[in-house]
Amino acid sequence: MSIHQRTKSLSARGEALSDTFFQLKVLNGKALSAIQLPTFQEKIKQAGFMGLQPGKTDIFQVNVGKLCNQTCAHCHVDAGPDKKQENMSRETMEICLEILEKHDIPTVDITGGAPEMNPHFRWFVSECRRLGKRVINRCNLTIVQSNPKFYDLPEWFAENQVQIVSSLPYFSKGRTDAQRGDGVFEDSIKTLQQLNAVGYGQEGSGLILDLVYNPSGAFLPSGQASLEREFKSQLKRRYGVDFNQLYAITNMPISRFLEYLLDSGNYDDYMTELVNAFNPAAVSGVMCRNTISIGWDGSIYDCDFNQMLDLKVSSGASNHVRNFDLEKLRNREIILNQHCYGCTAGAGSSCGGEVATN
Repeated sequence: MSIHQRTKSLSARGEALSDTFFQLKVLNGKALSAIQLPTFQEKIKQAGFMGLQPGKTDIFQVNVGKLCNQTCAHCHVDAGPDKKQENMSRETMEICLEILEKHDIPTVDITGGAPEMNPHFRWFVSECRRLGKRVINRCNLTIVQSNPKFYDLPEWFAENQVQIVSSLPYFSKGRTDAQRGDGVFEDSIKTLQQLNAVGYGQEGSGLILDLVYNPSGAFLPSGQASLEREFKSQLKRRYGVDFNQLYAITNMPISRFLEYLLDSGNYDDYMTELVNAFNPAAVSGVMCRNTISIGWDGSIYDCDFNQMLDLKVSSGASNHVRNFDLEKLRNREIILNQHCYGCTAGAGSSCGGEVATN
């Protein structure tokens, strides 16, 4: 079966890679691949960094669950329609809101799965906005077309001034559907047009619509600025679609993209490319330095990628929202492993795209 035809998560298929410990064994050359690469800790030490410490916490990123209407080939979350149990409860969201009310963390970045499928999603967004927080929602676009209960989302997002960040692998049907599933491109374009119609991506509206580009194969993204110009030109000309920024994000060698790399025989070459493309200028801008990542069960991580490998924050810090201590978190050492090469290769990569300009 082709990687692009799979419709179930790793865990639903009973794959060994659904075990995060096994994924870490692969990344460290102890399973499925014998390639030995310098550790990320060694690499940053050679670049003059003695470990990695956080700066000011600007972003409170919340994964409200792994339930999703899509099963994308590259998904680092291993999200899908079968992920019905891993969804954040209202009680955990209430604790998150208490933290946000207490601390000056300006941005709440909501992700999933398809975050809108969490039954408490709209309430949580409304409460975050009531607290005066900037809210980013990572919307897969097709969710709007998937069920009548989501049809009003464009208008609702606009009313609540939610910033939308959406993946669109390419401006053509073939490459997009190959990565995300049949029909995804057409539904995505329809949603983008609906978002434009209520003001998103339009000059002066204040409604921000950003797109995310992930490479469709085992290679690094090309320059973000040139990609953005091409996407803007092609989407406007072909479909009348406008958006604000394009984020070029490197595919992380974890979960279903790790499976793709192994199945296609590209794992060794891809990891070698990431190591060889290591850019010291990207290290200081990595997202784990200004972001705290909250898992669906309330556990705390340095970033979304560490979350998907179950690498909780260092033991000296608070590791669950129930014992949240921002001062301890500010003084923690960030947990590093081989997947971190994905954030420091080339121009670097984060949830906001490139992090280095040289």
